[in-house]
Amino acid sequence: MVISPVQDIPARSAPRFAPQRGGVPTSLLVIVAMVSIQLGAVVAKHLFSIASPTTVACARIVLAGAFAMLLWRPALRVERTALFPIAGLGVAIAAMNVCFYAALDRIPLGMAVTIDFLGPLTIALIGSRRWRDALWVAFAGAGVLLLVDSEGPLSWTGVLFAMAAGVGWAAYIACSAVVGRHTSGHDGLALAMGFGALLALPPVIASGAAIVLSPVFLVGAATLAVLSSLVPHAIELEALRRITPAVFGVMMSLEPAVAAGVGLLLLGEELQVVQWLGIGLVVVACAGAARGPGETQSRTVSKERVRMSRSRGLNKPSTRQHSASSRAEF
Repeated sequence: MVISPVQDIPARSAPRFAPQRGGVPTSLLVIVAMVSIQLGAVVAKHLFSIASPTTVACARIVLAGAFAMLLWRPALRVERTALFPIAGLGVAIAAMNVCFYAALDRIPLGMAVTIDFLGPLTIALIGSRRWRDALWVAFAGAGVLLLVDSEGPLSWTGVLFAMAAGVGWAAYIACSAVVGRHTSGHDGLALAMGFGALLALPPVIASGAAIVLSPVFLVGAATLAVLSSLVPHAIELEALRRITPAVFGVMMSLEPAVAAGVGLLLLGEELQVVQWLGIGLVVVACAGAARGPGETQSRTVSKERVRMSRSRGLNKPSTRQHSASSRAEF
C-alpha cells in the first residue's frame, strides 16, 4: 500500500499498535499490516455468500468512515481549497473498494491484488526519465501477461474490475497528496472517509434490512473495516515514523505475494507456476520503482550533508537533526 508523506500527528489521533524503539522490528510491523489487509479480503470473500460484493464493500466503507470520524474527531472547518480534494479522495476510496471487491468475487485474491498494484506503480513511474524505469514497466507488463495466462477459465470482467481498482488507488494517492498539503493530522483522511461513507450508504440501505441487520453480516463487516482499514493504517503510520517512504514502498511491494499466499492457505486458490512467476515480476517492478527515486535522493542528500559538514568543520549532528530522528523512531 502506498501512503502519502507522513505529517506530525498528535499521539492521541491514532491507535498505537507498536512499542517504542527496541520493540517489534519495523519489517515485522509491515508484514503484519499486509497480512491484516489480506485477512480482511478473506473475510470479505466469505461475506459474499451473504450479500453482494457491492453491499459488502459499501458496508465496509460506511463502518470504516464512522470509525474514522469517531476515533480521529476531525475539525469540520477546513480551507475552501481543500473541499474538492477531500471530496475527490472520498470518491476514490469508495470507487477503488467497490471495484476491488467486484474483482475479488471473480478472480483469485493474489491475482486481484497484483493487478491492483499497477495503479500505484503507474503513479511512481509517471514523469520519470530514468532508463531503468522502462525496465520496471516491462517487468510489470510481462508479469500481468503471465498472470492472466491461465489454462482454465478466466473472468476478464474480474481483471477489468481489478484494473479499475488500480485506477482508483492511483487517484487515491494523487488526492491524498493534495489533501495532505491543506489539512493537518488525520483530519483530511477522516473527512474523506466520512464523505465516502455517505456515498456508500444508499447501496447498503437498498440491500434490505434482512441482510444489513443480520448479526453475522454486521460482525463480519465490522471485522472487515478494522482489518482492512484501521489496523493497517495505524501500523503503517508507525512504520513510516521509523523508515523512509522509499524503504516502506519496497517492503510493501511484497503484498501481491502475501495475498497469493493467503489466498492459497485460507481460500484454497491455487495458482500455476507461471502465474507465481508473473506475481514475482510485478513485485520486482514495484520494488524497483519504489527504491530508485528514494535511494537516489537519499544519496544526494547524504553527500550534500557530508560536504556541508566538512566545510563547516562539524563532526556531530545538530540538535534539530537529532529531534527529527527521534520523531521518526516514535
